[in-house]
Amino acid sequence: QVQLVESGGGLVQAGGSLRLSCAASGRTFSAYNMGWFRQAPGKEREIVGTISWSGTIRYADSVKGRFTISRDNAKNTAYLQMNSLKPEDTAVYYCAATPKSFNLGVAGQYDYWGQGTQVTVSS
Repeated sequence: QVQLVESGGGLVQAGGSLRLSCAASGRTFSAYNMGWFRQAPGKEREIVGTISWSGTIRYADSVKGRFTISRDNAKNTAYLQMNSLKPEDTAVYYCAATPKSFNLGVAGQYDYWGQGTQVTVSS
C-alpha cells in the first residue's frame, strides 16, 4: 500500500516556474514506477511524464524541454519541476504509483493516486 500526497501547486504567470512534490508513505517507494498526470477542465486526464524505479524518464511531447521529473528514494518523494509555464499547462496535477513496468503512460496502469494539486498559469 502506498499513499501519495502532492504539494506545490499554485498560481503563476506565464513563463514562470513551479515545483510539485509527491510524498509517498510506505517502505517500498523505491520499487514503484511513478507517473505525473494532469487534467484540465473538460478534458481527459493526460500523461505528463514518468520515472521508473531505476530512474528512466519519459516526457509527453507537450512538456519536453520545459518540465523535469526526478525522484529521491531516500526521501520517498518524486518531483515535477515545471519551467516556462504556459496557460495551457493549467490543470490539476496528479502523481501516481505502480509496480507495473509497461504502458506507464496509461492512467489505468497505476494503482495509487494522490489527491491532486491545482496549477493555474495566467497569461
